[in-house]
Amino acid sequence: MERVYNFSAGPAVLPLEVLEQAKADFISYESSGMNVMEMSHRSKDYQEIFDAAEADLRSLMHIPDSYKVMFLQGGASLQFLMVPMNLMTKYKKAHFIKTGAWAKKAIAEAKFVGEANVVASSEDDTFSYIPQTDASMFTDDADYVHITSNNTIYGTRFTQLPDTKLPIVSDMSSCILSEELDVNDYGLIYAGAQKNIGPAGVTVAIVNGDIYDKAPDDLPHMLSYKTQAENGSMFNTPPTYAIYIAGLVFQWLKKQGGVAAMQQLNERKAGKLYDFIDNSALFSNPVRKQDRSMMNVTFVTGDADKDAAFVKGAKEAGMVNLKGHRSVGGMRASIYNAMPEAGVDTLIGFMKKFEMENA
Repeated sequence: MERVYNFSAGPAVLPLEVLEQAKADFISYESSGMNVMEMSHRSKDYQEIFDAAEADLRSLMHIPDSYKVMFLQGGASLQFLMVPMNLMTKYKKAHFIKTGAWAKKAIAEAKFVGEANVVASSEDDTFSYIPQTDASMFTDDADYVHITSNNTIYGTRFTQLPDTKLPIVSDMSSCILSEELDVNDYGLIYAGAQKNIGPAGVTVAIVNGDIYDKAPDDLPHMLSYKTQAENGSMFNTPPTYAIYIAGLVFQWLKKQGGVAAMQQLNERKAGKLYDFIDNSALFSNPVRKQDRSMMNVTFVTGDADKDAAFVKGAKEAGMVNLKGHRSVGGMRASIYNAMPEAGVDTLIGFMKKFEMENA
């Protein structure tokens, strides 16, 4: 069977080259005589896989040695609680910019630990923009500022960071490795893998050493960055196979030219799609132009029946998972790093055909 173009928001498309390598390694990884998922996480073979994955991620993102890199479990949803448990240490308070469903979940979990102060929100217009902030909004009596860098459901993204001296914590689940950034600008970055890194099951956490050192010593071990880092992400058995696939993705990214080259491709893919939508007589995008996501492009026809017909017709044409999130409807094309440009071109071609037949 031919592969489809998978526009799913997550779990999402993986590079074909990565899948082919995993297939070649499936019965026996190199000369081990076993699949990676059968290996002891304490074995020399697996430690080499793990160390290479971390080294490649550090290289791709230019992560300073002073930052801890951890491969954890529980998804971004567990980080919503783990972050405040580790970081709300002095003021028991954090500032949040509420830009979508995942930010709302992060706020709800933080309230179990301390005060979650929402300094700005775009909920008034269905999260169709990134709210403006200024330095005066971020009072000093807080431990950090939390943002969701890319909002998967609504198709928005931060193009500049909040003006604050406080540590910035970012949920980058749906945009990590898609464009260049300076890790030094962040106190903590976390990302569930299943959108732009690899399969579901592993979560990356990149933590500034200063923050790491201030974490409480009396946290439950599984929820302590100190415990996880001091044990090399192996306090318990890690998601070994998911980390192996993530490592293959990192290798693939390096072959593509790294994050800078990927950013150029992503800008081109998103630019093509938005350009068509903006000039369409049928489709429209509800997001303020300067806040549009490069990873998740939302669009509608304005007619629920036509939206449903579009999703159905696209699936028949080999393009799947284009239905928008149930909370907003319409359509959503998630065009992560692994989505080839040909997939975007095919989608635009189908949109043109559908428009001619339905405008």
